[in-house]
Amino acid sequence: MLHLLFLISLDSIVFLLFLYFLASTEGLPKRKSARFCLFAPYAASIAMVLLNIGSLEYRTGRLSNYSMGVSVYACFIMVGLSIIFTFVVFFRRWNYIESHKRASIFTYLLVMLLLGGYQMLLPDALVTSLGVTIFILGVYLNQENPALRQLSHYHREMVMGFAVLIEGKDGSTGGHVRRTTAYVEVLAKALRDRGHFRDVLTKDYLENLMMAAPMHDIGKISVPDSILQKPGRLTAEEFEIIKRHTVSGGEIIQNTFGHVGNAQYLDMAYNVALHHHEKWNGKGYPTGLKGGEIPLCARIMAIADVFDAVSETRCYRPAMPLNQCFDIIRQGAGKDFDPLLAEVFLDIRPQVEAIHAQVQ
Repeated sequence: MLHLLFLISLDSIVFLLFLYFLASTEGLPKRKSARFCLFAPYAASIAMVLLNIGSLEYRTGRLSNYSMGVSVYACFIMVGLSIIFTFVVFFRRWNYIESHKRASIFTYLLVMLLLGGYQMLLPDALVTSLGVTIFILGVYLNQENPALRQLSHYHREMVMGFAVLIEGKDGSTGGHVRRTTAYVEVLAKALRDRGHFRDVLTKDYLENLMMAAPMHDIGKISVPDSILQKPGRLTAEEFEIIKRHTVSGGEIIQNTFGHVGNAQYLDMAYNVALHHHEKWNGKGYPTGLKGGEIPLCARIMAIADVFDAVSETRCYRPAMPLNQCFDIIRQGAGKDFDPLLAEVFLDIRPQVEAIHAQVQ
């Protein structure tokens, strides 16, 4: 009975660890056929252990006494497969794991592989008794440090509060900042889920993008209130002043966040602030970039910014009906916006409408 419990527990612990790692990086498969293929080896191993537990052979080894038989072999094969599959998921989803976790998780996986290999070569070593410890360690390493998570939360709240404060210059209550950030998030994740920009939309990229998006209009702090809050149509001269908020925003980002120690975040926040009014056809501002020359983060921001601008009431005009707002994105595909991004944005219309209704 003890052998049975030990073998089943070992199989289950290592397999559950693989499932946990899979779920936390790319998610469990949704198709029934894929789920069957995922669980079939584990079910077969458990069945082999149960059916053959009575035929175990007791042996005397150099290090300890141990048992061998079909049940043990089945358990070893399942453990080996689980470890190999975990390695495959780890390297396959490398870009979806935070950079500060990769080294520790890789070290844990390597230790698990070495222990499993050692046990198979020397069955009397009984190092598989460390299985519970390995499982707990694996789960711990894949969790976020609570202190780091809290610090990241405070950082986000500080950035959001700063952005909302600036947004208030043109009469907004901060809803624009929160909505555009939410639109950016759902669009970026939809692109990733569809396999677009797989090498770019890493876990770190998405985290930085969520903190960079609220800062897209930070340059408005340098624009006079009389222009930002003007209820009528802007003159050509006033519009030129408005356009300068992109350049001012980039400069403020560099001067304010230049010493935060996160070069990727600094670069992304700078690009979002400077280039979110560029157009796919090159007729945007301030530098007239076109197509793929425009950083991806700015192309994503552009769609979110325009959609929210036309779908909400401004001091110079009322909000447009949602159907008309989505038509603006559709008609701007290939001219104002990256056509791929516009297509995905239109595909996630239900999510966009939910954000529009909920975030004020």
